[in-house]
Amino acid sequence: MAQDEMIELVIIGGSSGSLDAILKILPELRVDFAVPLIVVMHRNISSNSLLEEVLASRTHLKVVEAEEKEMITPGYIYIAPPDYHLLIEKDHTLSLDYSEKVNYSRPSIDVSFESAAEIYREKLACIILSGANADGTKGVVYASNVGSKIIIQDPAEAIVPFMPEQAIVQTSVNNVLSVKGIISFLNAL
Repeated sequence: MAQDEMIELVIIGGSSGSLDAILKILPELRVDFAVPLIVVMHRNISSNSLLEEVLASRTHLKVVEAEEKEMITPGYIYIAPPDYHLLIEKDHTLSLDYSEKVNYSRPSIDVSFESAAEIYREKLACIILSGANADGTKGVVYASNVGSKIIIQDPAEAIVPFMPEQAIVQTSVNNVLSVKGIISFLNAL
């Protein structure tokens, strides 16, 4: 069995410009796509975000904002809530944390990638999209070191290329893909 077929969880991390990529990816996911997917995006806590509704309108999968002790379930897309770090527990439940910001961010992509990699190891795929800071870089380095699959959006097509560029510079093992390539990767799971 190929490594890609063993993926049990996908986490997509992004910041500025990443919503554009996510809105292109979700409608293209297979009807029978069953791998749970977590989206960690930097969001403004003061705005009344309709992110859950926007994403739900673009996919057949169930989209929910992550809640404390929620069981990770195939066929679901979990969105990290604003102003909380999203962690993954050993029993495959979600946990929300209000500790200090990491890379000026809460939720932090680094925190979610590292937490998931510790549990899922080679059964995890981490995807870094467009963004304006280096959040996610430390997380992909850790995840790569424990055998997780790392996918980085091609900075040439990212609206804000800094985040994917930093991940490429810091990781020795990576797959740099266009949005179409990311869709193909996900649909092959």
